[in-house]
Amino acid sequence: MLQTVMFRSLWAYRGFIFANVRREFQQRYTHSLLGGLWAVLNPLTLIVIYTVIFAGIMQPRLAGREDQAFAYSVYLCAGLLPWTAFAELVNRMQSVFLQYGNLIKKASFPRSCLPVIVTLSVLVDFGIIFTLYLTFLLFVGEFPGWVTLAALPVFLIQLAFGLGLGLLTATLNVFFRDVGQSVGVILQFGFWLTPIVYSPHILPESAQTLLWLNPLYPLITAYQGIFLNHALPDWGSLLVIAALALALLLWAGRLFMNRAGEIVDEL
Repeated sequence: MLQTVMFRSLWAYRGFIFANVRREFQQRYTHSLLGGLWAVLNPLTLIVIYTVIFAGIMQPRLAGREDQAFAYSVYLCAGLLPWTAFAELVNRMQSVFLQYGNLIKKASFPRSCLPVIVTLSVLVDFGIIFTLYLTFLLFVGEFPGWVTLAALPVFLIQLAFGLGLGLLTATLNVFFRDVGQSVGVILQFGFWLTPIVYSPHILPESAQTLLWLNPLYPLITAYQGIFLNHALPDWGSLLVIAALALALLLWAGRLFMNRAGEIVDEL
């Protein structure tokens, strides 16, 4: 019932949500000569740096792909770009109620609009950089074809997990400010405990088994398999994280709805 009420409120305030997403995007480039072009130049620079430095200068090689000049760059970006979107979503979400504290006190609108605004803003950024990544794959002859479509359900699972975790930390951070401080530390550990810049095959077998305790590991592995091996993910390995993401999202949503009135008082 609470979820139904929340969705109805979000739909009623959809104009408010989209206006704030657009305003947030525009404010980043206000008074800049190139304007919105920076939204393309920044992620393009990121991809070029990883491609030139890692594929050209450092020349790392993946086992069995020593003859493929861009194999490591494809592998790196396939894990790094989704991880960056996940980390940005969680990191921005955990402070959303504190960031918009004055607006919450002064204006009357569903508080659930704020997490949605953050989520859509992150999706816009990810959509731009992911489009550039696909263009890069076309340019170097590594585009996986129709298998690319398999990345969509993988990303939806990631989005549900990130939104659930972000909403949970956002709600708790209002009452316990240490939660927000710890999110950045946990994300840093999470990055290095996920095989993004390294291959899991370089780890001992015992450590490879422990990787499955990391919820992001099957998702990142799925992306890397799609874009590097041009292969469909092992959907069975994603069932656990999908169930976890759904349960976390529902639990975080219920906690938020139950505490929405107290959030205003705490702010």
